[in-house]
Amino acid sequence: MKVGAYEVIRARMSRRQLLQGATALGAVTAVSGAMGGFRPAMAASHSGALRAEILKIPGVGAGSPTDADWQKVGEMCLEATKANVAEGEFAGVELTFMGLNNQNLHNFLFRGFLKPWEAYTGAKINWIDLAQADYNARLQQSIATGTVDFDILEMGAPFEGDTAGKGLLDPMPDWVATQIEADDLVGYLKPPVGTWDGKQYRVTIDGDCHTFAYRTDYFGEGAIGGAEVPKTWQQVNAVSKALIGQTDPLTGQPAHGYLDPLKGWGGFGMYFIANRAAAYVKHPDDPAWLFDPDTMKPRVNNPGWVQAIQDVMDLIAAGAYPADQINADPGTTGFSQFLAGTGSMLMWWGDIGSSARTSDTSVVGDVVGFGINPGSDRRYNSAAGAWEETANEAPLMAYIGWGIYVTSRVSGDEKKRKAAWSAAAHLGGKDLSLWTAAYPSGFQPYRNSHFNYEEWEAAGYDRAFVEDYLGSNADSYNHPNAAIEPRIPGIFQYYSVAEDELSKGFAGQYASAQETADAIAAAWEKITDQIGRDSQIALYKASLGM
Repeated sequence: MKVGAYEVIRARMSRRQLLQGATALGAVTAVSGAMGGFRPAMAASHSGALRAEILKIPGVGAGSPTDADWQKVGEMCLEATKANVAEGEFAGVELTFMGLNNQNLHNFLFRGFLKPWEAYTGAKINWIDLAQADYNARLQQSIATGTVDFDILEMGAPFEGDTAGKGLLDPMPDWVATQIEADDLVGYLKPPVGTWDGKQYRVTIDGDCHTFAYRTDYFGEGAIGGAEVPKTWQQVNAVSKALIGQTDPLTGQPAHGYLDPLKGWGGFGMYFIANRAAAYVKHPDDPAWLFDPDTMKPRVNNPGWVQAIQDVMDLIAAGAYPADQINADPGTTGFSQFLAGTGSMLMWWGDIGSSARTSDTSVVGDVVGFGINPGSDRRYNSAAGAWEETANEAPLMAYIGWGIYVTSRVSGDEKKRKAAWSAAAHLGGKDLSLWTAAYPSGFQPYRNSHFNYEEWEAAGYDRAFVEDYLGSNADSYNHPNAAIEPRIPGIFQYYSVAEDELSKGFAGQYASAQETADAIAAAWEKITDQIGRDSQIALYKASLGM
């Protein structure tokens, strides 16, 4: 779909009008072309009764879920496993699972979900828990040596070039795709995502686009942030400066505007400067925005990227951030600051939305709204080498979602292989996934069936919140100018070194935003040469559909 046509539809219809009820189905279909067809579910699935029951655990507004809740949900969602696995079939099998312990989510939930699976199948799972900042280095160690000491891996699609491309993963059996109902995935998460050389490797458990969260009590007539919610980064920056010295209407503490994380996060912090940059540099006529697709020359030091870095440096100089923001990583901005009542605007993964209403740590659940990545009043055209005075939007598909992968370590043992894939399929099941989308999990909506508003309302969410939260995800997934990152080898090597150089720039170790960006570009060139420029060019083009 043409960007212009999409913008016309957005101008004429609010998100709630666009996505509300069956009468809007034609409009939703119209905006879904570029990303492969999001469609809201208009009726409950065949397992509607089960879905309604698991969404009552523990209930929206009843506090954070516990391990007992995770185990109960895992037990109730075992029927799909029982159709493929006999009771006790995996007795004697031990599997090692490597994943995150980030924010007490991810692996913590997996343990609970899989305990009833272990009891039924007879298998035992041993756990490797990694902090977010340690994840990239640990996985890169296995990639560099070509060996793995784990059978099941929680991983994002950007690493598929490093792992599947080096033969470290086991291809998915056909029965797994059937069990998890893979056709239910939103369009942009379907192949080629999850595949390599035509083989499927991934059980998707997450969607991962960044969405804009804001405090509704900061905006409106007479509010301290102004009458309108900012729609561009230029407006975000202006509001952030204007709020200096004011008082937060909820907490009585100092008011703050946008929360940029200024500390790295094992490569994952790169996504947050990329939110700003995407609006400036992702041109609708060009799928590339990180590198030149013909040469792999970095674009990270072009005027658009430099503007994004300059934005942050200007806010640092103005004193717009909370104290000690230089040591705030994305986990801090999302969970310790925004959900706890510090700051008024944030870009984060969509699970901030469910956490706002269902986590004990959140105080903003009644005053939070959502939208897509702010746009820009102008955009940089890399092909022309010039700015265009044209408005631009570009939601960032940050990390393309977490998935569960099985490693080639089990490929020679059919019993162990089936056990590993059965565990993965259980975690990626259609019904269980609805619970992870609605409650704190580390994951966000990623299936067409997750967009059935009535199911969320029955769980205790109010309709307006659901439409706003789910709508921000849908608008991002389906945007025709979405910024999609490449699944190329070394992508997190690029991101990690960029974080290092950005941290130096934000700390004042470089003289300017341009010097900071040039340092990143020089480091990226070295990585490309080490991996192999010609192969990177070919894989980069393929990942962009060129």
